[in-house]
Amino acid sequence: MRHRKKKKFGKGMDHRRKLLRTLASSAILYERIETSYSNARAAKPYIEKLITRAKENTLHNRRMLLSKLTRNATAKALEVYGPKFAERNGGYLRITKLNNPKAGASKAVLEFVE
Repeated sequence: MRHRKKKKFGKGMDHRRKLLRTLASSAILYERIETSYSNARAAKPYIEKLITRAKENTLHNRRMLLSKLTRNATAKALEVYGPKFAERNGGYLRITKLNNPKAGASKAVLEFVE
């Protein structure tokens, strides 16, 4: 089987981890971010797994979220998004491409589904 390969972005492991952490924290805090299409595609499964963790507000899940997000983003994920998506089984985010032919990389909007 050919499973999905991870995007490396031409960066080291620490840089990729920090990139995903800041993208996820910003998306949770601001509910909508504009970034490159490849970054949005890499961040979507990362954030969706975190929101699934946030559905159940336990000490273990809080500590797991704190290891992957900032403190403010963790609080918002547990207080806002956990109860909001409690009945939903995945598919919390939407990626919308922005058409701008002058931009070098294709841009996209990563936002939460209502």
